[in-house]
Amino acid sequence: MSDHNKSSVYGALFANLAIAVMKFIAAFISGSSAMLSEAIHSVVDSGNGLLLLFGINRSKRPADEDHPFGHGKEIYFWSLIVSILIFGLGGGMSFYEGIEHIKHPEELTDPFWNYMVLGGAFVFEGISFVIAIRNFNKEKGPGSFWEELRNSKDPAAFAVIYEDSAALLGLIIAFLGVFLGHQFNNPFFDGFASVLIGIVLALVAIIMIVESRDLLIGESARSEMVKGICQLVLKDPDVMTARTPLTMQMAPDDVLVLLDVQFKDITNTDMELVISRIENNIRTTYPTVKRIFIEAGNIVQA
Repeated sequence: MSDHNKSSVYGALFANLAIAVMKFIAAFISGSSAMLSEAIHSVVDSGNGLLLLFGINRSKRPADEDHPFGHGKEIYFWSLIVSILIFGLGGGMSFYEGIEHIKHPEELTDPFWNYMVLGGAFVFEGISFVIAIRNFNKEKGPGSFWEELRNSKDPAAFAVIYEDSAALLGLIIAFLGVFLGHQFNNPFFDGFASVLIGIVLALVAIIMIVESRDLLIGESARSEMVKGICQLVLKDPDVMTARTPLTMQMAPDDVLVLLDVQFKDITNTDMELVISRIENNIRTTYPTVKRIFIEAGNIVQA
C-alpha cells in the first residue's frame, strides 16, 4: 500500500465531508430530490473512505499463529463492503428518492443555492479526482490508463477513482435535473435525475464488487509479473526447466509465489545456494514478492 494512494483516500474523505454538508443545506433550502440524492451519495462516499482507511490499517497487522500469511486481504474485504454500501445505500436510496419525487413532486424553489453548491462540489470532487489520477499514474505500469486501472490490485487506488468518477457524473446529472426542472417548470426532471444518479452508483458498485471479489478469493499477480518471474528462473544457469509460477495477491504490496523447478546436476549444498540466488533475484526485481516457495524436482546429486 503506497503512501500516494493512501493520501488519495484522505483527500477524497475530506472533500466528501465538506461537500455533503453543503448539499444537505442546499437540498433543505430548495427541496431538490437530485440534490438530496447527491448529499446521500457524498455521505456514503465519506463513510467508504473511513472504511478503506480502517481496512488499510487492519491489513498492516503482522502475521500471527492464526494468520500465518498476515492480514493483507483485509483491505480486499473492506473494499467489498464499500462496494456493497455504494450499491445499497448510495444507488438504492437515490433510486428510491427519485421514484418518490416523481410520484409526489414538490414545488421547485429558487435554484440559486443548488447551482452554487453543485459548482463548489464539482471543484472539490475535481481536485480529489486529479490527485487520485496523479498518484495512480506515478505507480501504474506501461499499459493504458483504463487497462492499468482494471488490473490494479490496490483498492485505495481504484476505489477512489471509481467513486470520484461517479461523483462527477452524478453532479452533472444533478445539474441537468435542476436546470431542466426549472427551465420547463416540471419537477419530473429533478426526480428522474435522482433515478439516473442511483443507476450510475449501482453500475460503479457492481464494477467494484467484481474487482474486490476477485482479489478476495485469491487473484493471481499481474500477468507481466508472472511471466517475468518465470523468465528470471529459467535464466539461472543451474535451472533445467520450470513451470509457470503460481501466484496469489495477498495484499496490494504482498505477493505469494510458488515455483516448481527442475535443477541440473548439482549437490544439495549447491542447490541451497541456487535457491537462495533465485529468491534474491526475484525479490530484487519484484519487491512486492514477500514469500517464495520452491519445490525442487529431479535433482541428481554429483
